[in-house]
This record gives sequence, C-alpha cells and structure tokens, in this order.
Amino acid sequence: MVEWKNHDLVDVAFSSIRYEHRPVRRPGGAVAEGLHTTWIILDNAAQLNSYTTSAIKEVILAFRKAANERACVAVVFTGVGDRAFCTGGNTKEYAEYYAGQPEEYRQYMRLFNDMVSAILECDKPVINRVNGMRIGGGQEIGMACDYSIAQDMARFGQAGPRHGSAPDGGATDFLPLYVGVEHAMLSCTACEPWSAHKAFRLGLLTDVVPALRVDGAWVPNPLVWHDGVDAYGRPRAGEPKTGPDLDAAKAQMAAGAVDLALLDAAVDDLCAKLLMTFPGCLTKTIESIRKHKLAWWDKNREANRAWLALNMMNEANAGFRAFNSGTGRDREVDFPLLRRRLAEGDRWGEALILDVGPAGLRAGR
Repeated sequence: MVEWKNHDLVDVAFSSIRYEHRPVRRPGGAVAEGLHTTWIILDNAAQLNSYTTSAIKEVILAFRKAANERACVAVVFTGVGDRAFCTGGNTKEYAEYYAGQPEEYRQYMRLFNDMVSAILECDKPVINRVNGMRIGGGQEIGMACDYSIAQDMARFGQAGPRHGSAPDGGATDFLPLYVGVEHAMLSCTACEPWSAHKAFRLGLLTDVVPALRVDGAWVPNPLVWHDGVDAYGRPRAGEPKTGPDLDAAKAQMAAGAVDLALLDAAVDDLCAKLLMTFPGCLTKTIESIRKHKLAWWDKNREANRAWLALNMMNEANAGFRAFNSGTGRDREVDFPLLRRRLAEGDRWGEALILDVGPAGLRAGR
C-alpha cells in the first residue's frame, strides 16, 4: 500500500464556504466505488452568495485541495439556494472597508486574482453549476470554469460601469472568447443581464435546463421567448417578454415552484462522461483549451489589479457606497449630474460623492 504524501499547502476548516464529497456515477447510474466529485459551494445566501475576503481565501485553498484529491473525478463549483450562484464581491465590505483605500483593495485584488487562477489551474475538470444569477465577479469566476450548466431562470451579466468599476476581473479577458467582441462589448458596458437561454444561444453555456415546475410539469422560463424571431429577423430565444405577455408569464411563475433536480441530473451526466476517459489525457486536453483564457488573463491581470485599486479613490468609492447605502431602485449615483459636474471642472472628493449619490448615502454620511 502506497503511503501518499500530502501536497496541500495548509489544512483548513472551511467556514465561509462548504466543501463536500458526493458520489460519482457511471453512465446508467451505478455508483463508481472509491471515487467522488468535490463540491465547492459558496455559502452566503443572505447576500446572494457574494464573496467576502475570507471566502475568497477559502475558495483558493478549496481548489488547491480538490486538485490534490486522487479520487476526485471533477470539481463542481456552485452556491447555496436557487437565487444566485454568485453576484460578485461583497458590496457591503467594499463600501465600508475598501472604498477610499486603494492599497488595501490592491491586496484584496491579489487574492481575487489568485482565486481565478486557482480555478484555471485546477488539476481536475471544473463544472460551474449555475443555480441562480451569475453577475459581476460571479460571472467572471464562472467563466474561469471549464463547463457551465445552468438552470434556465438564472441571469448572466456584468455590473461594473454602473457601480463604479470595470469588469477587469476576467470578463474583459474571457467573455469575447465565448460570445465574440460585439456581444461582449455590449454586455460589459451597458450592463444589461442576459437570460440563461440567450447566454446558451450565444455560446456562454454548456447546457441549460428548466427549473420551474407547474402542476408537476417542467416549464421553460416563462419570462423569455424561446423560439421565433423578432421584428428585425433576429433570433428571439432568450429575449425578455414585455406587456401582457410578461404579466401572464409572471402569473405562471407564481403558480409554480423552483426545483433544481434537472440541474443536478445534468451535472451528474457530465461527470459520468468525464469519468469514462483516461484521466491524464482528459487533464491535458483541458489544460490545452484553458490556454486561450490564460493567454489573456496572465497578460492583463496585474495591470488591471493596479487600476482597480486606484479606482477605489473615485468612481468605485462613489459607486459601491451608493449601492450599499441606497434603497430599492435608488442605489446608483446621478450619472448625468456627475458627468456635468466633472465637465464643469469639479474635482473628485467627498463633497462630489455625496452630492451625486442617492439620498441614503447623504443620510448616512
């Protein structure tokens, strides 16, 4: 019997995330004895599975640990619940600690970059089980994975330019590889989310499955169109419904319940396919395809880290604090007023941030 060496950097007791082993099954459903999948689960449902500084450190260590597990066939990266896989960085932490502290945020971004790299360098195939919305940094860590399987009421997108940042934690590197420059440009700048069906049509996802059950039957996301073309002859699949069609869709949503059984079945099916391959050949193939992401990620991540840190002095300082202090839909700065004030020669500072921010920001000054 071989006495294996331990290649983990440290032994860790996870508290911000969940780390679980689950059975892996052969095609047909029989359990493959002595093997497992490793699930790394973001555990912050109250804040839509946004990652805190402590969670990032645990995700890094979790991927290193999973990579060293000899009996692990694949890693499944997901979040708790059915509302969100991940909505990115924890905006409360950003607003209350990192805003206005560029050198602290620079250290934070070192950790974030290491999290993305840990996913890209994992010695096991990584499946993003998209159990809910994948927004901002959540979209970026999801795209770092090798496969993405989504429940079809999940939404996908970036939020940086509307909240004081740029999607330079991977989106500007990865998204053009998935969907092309034009779609990536619109997503990253206009910050309008895509449905899972649109994301699948554009090439962002491996698979998408229904998650709504109405009277015992599976119903594709009723909030979006699924076939046909719009008035301009463009594919309509995944585009949002409006007007009376939207009202009817909302009523159908209210009559049903979310069930992620098909999502779990699709993840299990992919794991079974990966099980039936030579492990070394599988790993080498994955590493070769990852090089397309790594070429851009390694080229840009350090310069992006430096810029994102400095940005915490002005636009991010304003944007994250506005989001954290605002209420309802009033969680953004007054963009036209900000642009006019800057055009008139105003300098960035606390007075300008308070003047252009929502009422909640001024009230909590």
